[in-house]
Amino acid sequence: MALLAWCMMGLAIWHFTIWLPDRFWAGIVGALIGAVIGAAFVGWAIHGFSVPPRHDTHLVTALEGIPGALIGLAIVWFAGVRQERATGIGPEMA
Repeated sequence: MALLAWCMMGLAIWHFTIWLPDRFWAGIVGALIGAVIGAAFVGWAIHGFSVPPRHDTHLVTALEGIPGALIGLAIVWFAGVRQERATGIGPEMA
């Protein structure tokens, strides 16, 4: 259940990317993948690389996915910006 909570928190955080310019690597789908994988990985790492059992899952378990989702989104964002700059497709940066 904890893995489901972490992935759902990543999905919830991903919904807020509509207010950001779409400069994610692989677009909005890349942002979704980055948020979900980041939330699951950091939640998994917080618990010592083991998934807590069903009866050990609480509201705080879901909140543990927030930093991972943000880290995953940041990684995918900077990968997209780097790709745009390398190809010269994106907007010019001063």
